[in-house]
Amino acid sequence: MSNKISFFYENTDFKLDKIMKRRAWILEVLKIHSFKLGELNIIFTDDEYLLDINKEYLNHDFYTDIITFNNCEGDVISGDLFISVDRVKENSVSYNESFERELNRVIIHGILHLMGYDDLTKEDEKSMRAMENNFLELF
Repeated sequence: MSNKISFFYENTDFKLDKIMKRRAWILEVLKIHSFKLGELNIIFTDDEYLLDINKEYLNHDFYTDIITFNNCEGDVISGDLFISVDRVKENSVSYNESFERELNRVIIHGILHLMGYDDLTKEDEKSMRAMENNFLELF
């Protein structure tokens, strides 16, 4: 177990700020749900890069804000979160949210998926949104 959160950038000029605060926040969310950190990679990219991943690995031909690859084992959270900065920017305008809050929502959304939560049904989506809102307040 490596206990590491790493941030990477592909095809974007975006650079994340408040990295230490975000690491502590993610660790707190994991602790609340009794999970341990393995290796978590958060990769920020543009729409086209994420679209290529969506097509290649999921056979989906549409833009999305995040794709989560789960490598978890038991209560140890490990995986890769690919996040489109373009989508987050557009969604922040659509939802009348700050870019930072929408970015945090997408990050925590991916973390929740790694913890085993899904949003396939309306009920699951509502539950996930409530958890996202709760954890956004922790930040």
